[in-house]
Amino acid sequence: MKLVLSAEARRDLVEIGDYMARENRGRALAFVKELRVAMISLLQRPKAFALVPRYAHLGIRHPVHGNYLIFYRCDDQQVSIVRVLHSARDYEELSDIES
Repeated sequence: MKLVLSAEARRDLVEIGDYMARENRGRALAFVKELRVAMISLLQRPKAFALVPRYAHLGIRHPVHGNYLIFYRCDDQQVSIVRVLHSARDYEELSDIES
């Protein structure tokens, strides 16, 4: 099984790191690494998290890491990270998760 990050998810990680680095560069780097480790751990049990009701028809799930939600879908061959968003954000209105 392999891990694939969408362009949006990669951009989200950069934005999270940049935002946190304004306060503490070292913590920003460590936190983005933690997010990546959390993503890699999804390969062990990809269906461990419940489907997101609004996106269940797309197979979207999300674990929480700190204040962030890691949106992903999986099949027998890969885990695809769709977005990484702050939990305060209104993800219900994000049309790009539909793709």
